[in-house]
Amino acid sequence: MKRDCAHPIALAAFAALALAGCQRESRDFEPPTKTVSSPSVRMSMIQPGAVVTGTALEHKYEDNAYALSEGKRLFGWYNCNGCHANGGGDKGPALMDNVWVYGSDPANIYATIVEGRPNGMPSFGGHVPDNEVWELVAYVRSLSGLASDSAAPNRADAMQVKKPESQTDKQTPVVAAPSGASERP
Repeated sequence: MKRDCAHPIALAAFAALALAGCQRESRDFEPPTKTVSSPSVRMSMIQPGAVVTGTALEHKYEDNAYALSEGKRLFGWYNCNGCHANGGGDKGPALMDNVWVYGSDPANIYATIVEGRPNGMPSFGGHVPDNEVWELVAYVRSLSGLASDSAAPNRADAMQVKKPESQTDKQTPVVAAPSGASERP
């Protein structure tokens, strides 16, 4: 009897293709070994400072679904909801629109969390580990659609108050003057 080799070869090719497509991303469950000191960023349009962007850690968290879901969990755990009301704004500014008082770059958001801001945002530097701050940064950016669609969580385990991050319309960030700042002629 003649044995047909096409079937096992096709099956092996299909299995190899299926295995190659299984891994969407690598997930690091340990905090990164490299720590980042607080970047020097512009606090407002009237204060000097350099904007630092493009660090390797920013992108490690921005494009990672696990980091975004951890940031979402930490957002509730550290009671960011208390001031930002699930990103819609309350005592603190809204995080799901395109208006960013201190800039939408990850380094600016990192500095806001670590150093705090005048008129209400407390400093969490030294209280929240760096890797968790970067996870929060990635999640905060995802609230206004600035996260990668492939990395953003699709659903929450709690009540939905808005569309999932992966379906949020991308907002074009604009810089707004901080509250209390007056414009000079």
